[in-house]
Amino acid sequence: MAIIKKKCWPKLFALVKSGKKKFDLRVADFKIKEGDTLILEEYDPKKKKYTDRRLSKKIKYVLNFKLNDFGQKAQIEKKGLYIIQV
Repeated sequence: MAIIKKKCWPKLFALVKSGKKKFDLRVADFKIKEGDTLILEEYDPKKKKYTDRRLSKKIKYVLNFKLNDFGQKAQIEKKGLYIIQV
């Protein structure tokens, strides 16, 4: 199983830490699969440095898709996406 480290802005880091946010949306420019470990490293964009706070999360599910997989690329580019946690 792989360990993947990713930068995370403070507001989103706090939501993951509290348990309210149980998902992550990322550009698929790296490999990740179920069972891997995602390390979120808090990064302060105003100070342009890491805060040294980290969270470790086991990957339970990965959904990868392209904008036009559902034939809606123009709509997505115009209106954006919702990620809905249920």
